[in-house]
Amino acid sequence: MTVRVVFADDNYLVREGVAGLLTETPEVDLVETVGDPVALHEAVARHQPDAVLTDIRMPPTFTTEGIAAAKRIRVEFPQIGVVVLSQYVEEDYAFELLAGGVAGMGYLLKERVSDVAVLADALRRIGEGECVVDPTIVARLVARKRARGPLDVLTEREREVLALIAEGLSNKAISERMYLSPKTVEAHISQIFMKLDLRTAEGQHRRVLAVLAYLRAS
Repeated sequence: MTVRVVFADDNYLVREGVAGLLTETPEVDLVETVGDPVALHEAVARHQPDAVLTDIRMPPTFTTEGIAAAKRIRVEFPQIGVVVLSQYVEEDYAFELLAGGVAGMGYLLKERVSDVAVLADALRRIGEGECVVDPTIVARLVARKRARGPLDVLTEREREVLALIAEGLSNKAISERMYLSPKTVEAHISQIFMKLDLRTAEGQHRRVLAVLAYLRAS
């Protein structure tokens, strides 16, 4: 399945470089590249892509325009997934981006752009309504000390599985990463859903809710 993408970055060289990589990727159909939030919104309205890839820092203040644009897109076009790129590990920006909901949202470091397969997979997942958080951000959250919270009902192994869900990994990918059988992974995930009281939600929505609980409690 090909993912139709609009890409935004104010830096011309970055924009052209990433565009070149994406246009050579069979799984991605890059429909337009733009350099500022206004042009991004216009391109999204014009093309109605499956996903948007945008830098955080864009004109005019070069602070969090990308996050603001992502939130606006998700409100006006909830069917469109958005992946925000950051040059550095900025946990507060990740929380700000995902505070209103994690479905169809992603936060990746710009270094992931060099691995086109990883980026294409993230765009596909986001376009399908999943949440993808950069592994470096997840690792930082796991390592950070926190007060007692809802995740304390989970075992250490269950928290490891939940962290990988937050990275956007499928059950198969989790089993391969942790050297566990698919049935064992499914059992851990079922326990996570039960302990976080997500038994009444269905399918992919439960994974999204679990990720949100993880991010809020980390």
